[in-house]
This record gives sequence, C-alpha cells and structure tokens, in this order.
Amino acid sequence: MVWMATQQLAIRGKRRRIWGGALLCWVLLMLVTPKISHSPKHHLYADMRNFVGVPSTLNVITNFPFLVVGVLGFVLCVQGGLFNISLPGEVWGWALFYAGMAGLAFGSAYYHLKPDDSRVTWDTLPIDSELQMMIAYSSLFSSFIVERVGERIGLSCLFALLFIAFLSIAYDRTYNDIRLSMMFQLIPCIAIPAMSFVFPPKYTHSRYWLWAAGVYLLAKFESVADGKIYHANRFIISGHSLGHLCLVMVPVLLSIMLMNRNIKCQSKASEGIIEVTDITFVAHVWHKFLHMYNMVLLDNCA
Repeated sequence: MVWMATQQLAIRGKRRRIWGGALLCWVLLMLVTPKISHSPKHHLYADMRNFVGVPSTLNVITNFPFLVVGVLGFVLCVQGGLFNISLPGEVWGWALFYAGMAGLAFGSAYYHLKPDDSRVTWDTLPIDSELQMMIAYSSLFSSFIVERVGERIGLSCLFALLFIAFLSIAYDRTYNDIRLSMMFQLIPCIAIPAMSFVFPPKYTHSRYWLWAAGVYLLAKFESVADGKIYHANRFIISGHSLGHLCLVMVPVLLSIMLMNRNIKCQSKASEGIIEVTDITFVAHVWHKFLHMYNMVLLDNCA
C-alpha cells in the first residue's frame, strides 16, 4: 500500500516537472524572440490562378479532403463501431478533432476565395481557418493526453488548450504578433513524440502518432516554401496547395490508427525500453522545428 502511494507521488512529481518545463520553455521563447508581425506578403500566394471562375482554384479545392475526412471521422466517432475508442474522454477529444477538420475546410476555402484582411476580422472568427485548426489540434493533443496520462487530466487540458487557442487568436489580431499562435500550432508535433517515451502507450499502433507529427511538420515546410515549390515543379502546384494535401494526411493516418489499434497489456515503453530509432526521430523533429522557426523569423524581418 505504501509502495503504491509512493509510486503515485513519483508519477505526479514527474508530471509536474514535465508541465513546468513546457511552460518555462514557452515563456522563454516569448521573452527571447522578437515580435513577429504579419508579413506584408501575408495574403499573397504563389499560385493565384483562376480556373472555372473560382479564384485561387487549387488553394480552394485542396480543402475539400478536410471536409470528407472530418465528416466521416466525426460520424465514426459518434457511432462508436469502427474506431477503437475505450474512454468517454477520448470520444469527446476525437469528435472535436474531426469537427475541427471539417470546419477547417470551410474556413480555409472561404479565406482563399478572397485572401485579404476582410477575411480575418473579428466578424469572421467563427469560420477562421487558423482558429479551426487550433481547435482541431487542441482536441487531438488532449486525446493523446487522455490515452497516455489519464482521462481526467486530458479533459482538463482540452478546456485549457481551447482557451489558449482563443487567446492566441485574440493576441494575434490585437497586437499583430503571431508568435503565440505559431508556437501553439507547433507544440503538438514536438510534445507528442517527446511524451511518447515518457508515458507508456495504452494501445497498439502508437507509432502512427510519430508519423502524424512528421507529416504535420512537412506540411508546414511546404507552406513556408510556397513559391519555391511552385517554381520547382514548373508551376503545376504550389507549396501551399501541397501543404493542404499533406496536412489532410494527419487525420487519415490517425483514422487508420484508430481502426487498427487494440488495448495493450504490456509494451516496451512500460518496461522502460526506448528504441534508438525513435529517439533519433524526436531529435530530427526538434531540429526541423528550430530550423523552421528561424526561417519564419528571417522572412518576417526581411
């Protein structure tokens, strides 16, 4: 009995150190980095071609897969037949994630039809594509926490993350500073691989979380290199449009995971064994994150 109480205290202490370290890193990044305002070219995309009367056609239609995956995922979550979800807290998180994906399709398509400041005002906040994406990934991160840490903590984090998402958008639109929202969007792809080795998985097929984080980073790189990719493939498709198609693979991969996973009885992570390839992956993801952060800083300072 005493041993179990000691173990619980040790786990709680580890959790506090992890969350405290994450908060400290966030505060330090906000203090040491300069303000990042929206670039004057914020609304200018490499491919603005008009096909069949639709402005920025490829940037608009590449949002359609988000609607398909989002609606199907939401229905399967609520139906509870095909996806292997065992806790009510997971249902809330995953359903909100897929709803955010479907909302992202409408918000992003609406913005790309006429990309200017009038599409990112307070009046358009309910369909803001950035807010929809933050809602989706807040829900996704909380689902991961429910799975790895606990249902109660995961649901608490869901409400906290949703509040921070709204705060990030408000801070961006009030002070014209994208640091908070940029860090918020990149936190899951760093935290999920790192936490994968701190907390043992409850289900099989947990490697899909790492693949999803890597695909998310790739989508961000493609968006940053919008014009370069567009010129490299001889003006067929831009990096931003490719970023849409790459980003939709995140819910696709996670849907495959949900359909195939099963509850684990014992895992390498529970025995304290971590594969070298996984550590290398996390180090690679962290290096790419820092590189992209520096690229954004240089682009906005130019």
